[in-house]
Amino acid sequence: MAENDRAVRNDIVAGVDVGGTFTDLILLDASEGGGVRLAKTPTTVDNQAFGVVAALEATGHPVADIDLIVHGTTTTTNAVLERRLARTGMVTTRGFRDVIELGRRTRPQAYGMTGSFTPVIPRNLRLEVGERVLASGEVHTPLDEGELRAALRTLLDQGCESLVIHFLHAYANPAHELRAVEIAREMWPNAYITAGHQLLSEAREFERGVTAAVNASVQPILERYVERLRAELQGRGYARDFLIMNGNGGMISARHVTRESAKTVMSGPASGVIAAAYTGRRAGFPDLVTYDMGGTSTDVALIRHAEPAVSNETEIEYAMPIHVPMVAVHTVGAGGGSIARVDASGLIQVGPESAGARPGPICYGRGGTEPTITDANLVLGRLSPRKLLAVDNPVTVEAVTKIFSEKIGARTGLDGVAAAGAVLRLGNIKMAGAIRMVSVSRGHDPRDFSLFAFGGAGPLHATSLARELGLPRVLVPARPGITNALGCVVADLRHDFVNTLNHPLATVDEAYLAEVLHRHRSAGLALIEQEAVRPQTVRYLHSADMQFVGQTHILNVPLVSPEVSRAELQRLFEEAYFARFKVSLPEIRANLVNLNTSVIGTRPPVDLSRLLDPAARAPTLAGALDERRPVWFAGVWHDTPIYRREKLPLGALIEGPAILEQMDATTVLEPGDRARSDTDGNIVIEVGPGEGATRNNFSIGGIA
Repeated sequence: MAENDRAVRNDIVAGVDVGGTFTDLILLDASEGGGVRLAKTPTTVDNQAFGVVAALEATGHPVADIDLIVHGTTTTTNAVLERRLARTGMVTTRGFRDVIELGRRTRPQAYGMTGSFTPVIPRNLRLEVGERVLASGEVHTPLDEGELRAALRTLLDQGCESLVIHFLHAYANPAHELRAVEIAREMWPNAYITAGHQLLSEAREFERGVTAAVNASVQPILERYVERLRAELQGRGYARDFLIMNGNGGMISARHVTRESAKTVMSGPASGVIAAAYTGRRAGFPDLVTYDMGGTSTDVALIRHAEPAVSNETEIEYAMPIHVPMVAVHTVGAGGGSIARVDASGLIQVGPESAGARPGPICYGRGGTEPTITDANLVLGRLSPRKLLAVDNPVTVEAVTKIFSEKIGARTGLDGVAAAGAVLRLGNIKMAGAIRMVSVSRGHDPRDFSLFAFGGAGPLHATSLARELGLPRVLVPARPGITNALGCVVADLRHDFVNTLNHPLATVDEAYLAEVLHRHRSAGLALIEQEAVRPQTVRYLHSADMQFVGQTHILNVPLVSPEVSRAELQRLFEEAYFARFKVSLPEIRANLVNLNTSVIGTRPPVDLSRLLDPAARAPTLAGALDERRPVWFAGVWHDTPIYRREKLPLGALIEGPAILEQMDATTVLEPGDRARSDTDGNIVIEVGPGEGATRNNFSIGGIA
């Protein structure tokens, strides 16, 4: 078989997700008689490529025989958060070099007067040149090319590796930025040149400038990583192209990914949401709240009609907006390793400090001494000390319970078990708040959604959270702990486009609207045709960002077609505004801010029923029973059956309380819950009222 034929066929596809602790891999063989292979290997922080290759080799399948590798990476995310960035210079309009440092009138802490901020590019590497374009697109001051060349020489002398060209109002008229790029190409020793309007053609100089600065500063880092990985794969006989996950939930060829490196930020969380949307659509649950709980944080997102919510206004951290389309993920500092403590006022607090991977929770036996959420689950019988992964020196449940008693209970009047129960309850409250941020705060009723729980710890807490928020059911996928890797396998090719208009709707030219959207379609189709993977179909999603004239906040309004009238836009916007705020304001004029298009190349479907080996299923529920042990629910110990998840028969009905254990996760069913296994191996849990619905047998921080 020719190499390009293999790439088109995609019979054997490997999805690899690099996390902070583990690199997860799923290898799907769609050929006749093919199966599924899984791997989980330690992440190699210094060079993630080694961990990726180790995971591929751990499957036992020859790397050279894999048709396609799809990779979700944290390279750019970590580089931004840890400020390990390439030395980057910026050339900007005279008088505006401090825009990316001044930012907006916000504070690191909304109610605090202290905080700090370090801009992506330091002030001495932000140089100004003579040029000026007005907001109308009219050239006010021509570009001073001599001054530009001098600035470029200065930046090169300062050791800059990457370059940003960021001129005022370039979204309205990019002529000066385009000419500056031409001149820079003559002088700059590499291809790391970012023109702000080419990455983000929208108004707001601060956001556009920071996005361009992030892109330029991670380009060399991402390219070096991609080339290292390419060399490692080629050394093992894999000579084909591989794909990288973007933060928008789509994939792009590794050959092109560094062109817009900023789009790979948050690719890991995005891949999990994509897997959730795919799994939910197959299972008949298109409306989901995703809940991905790991060791240090929890990510939540919203899916409507099997389409993840995508935002153009992601802020990675304070004053770090990256305004390219990304799956809208909200993160809170509550994970399995979140540390519990009693503050000076005598109240129990959980997180955001985390025990991390080293030393980790107490129960991992790596020297941890601070109680965590994972330790609380162990004390309460929800986790088995015999089945924990990566334990260096086993620690007894009694020893962990004693630490809860000493560090939490002594100051709150609780014994060790009740203290662990309080920590678990508070952790759930904190995570429930994150789910409210993506549902209730955006005008959605949680009762209209199912909770999709994944990550290593998500299924442990899912039914408690669903009960807290009123979600009627929980969907736990077949392989919760490797869902992000699965997202790499099922993701489509995707390219997003944004154009700023920023005009009152009444003055907008309808023909121009259609022209912009059709131009997006053509550009996206051209990019997809460059990919090594051939999609089955191509589909288009159009939307408009709109606001009332005089307002600041923007609403995204889906469009059914590129040909849309002003009257239709007004109607759609008013409907979206009413759905969000339950207020009708027909007397106020609408403003059209941006036009957006997503061009999606859909890939062949993946059979998820292979994720759990059908041959391992027991004929009856009794055959899946592993043991029974006491488990604590709402202040009461219950003799609880513990089932092997892989052995559950299809369609089996499980009454809570029950625990479902598997290699990559543990699922908890509380009293009153009812669960069944569907044809893909998902667990669908109907959430009951629970024993804690009408009584609470313990106090939190001394408050009943």
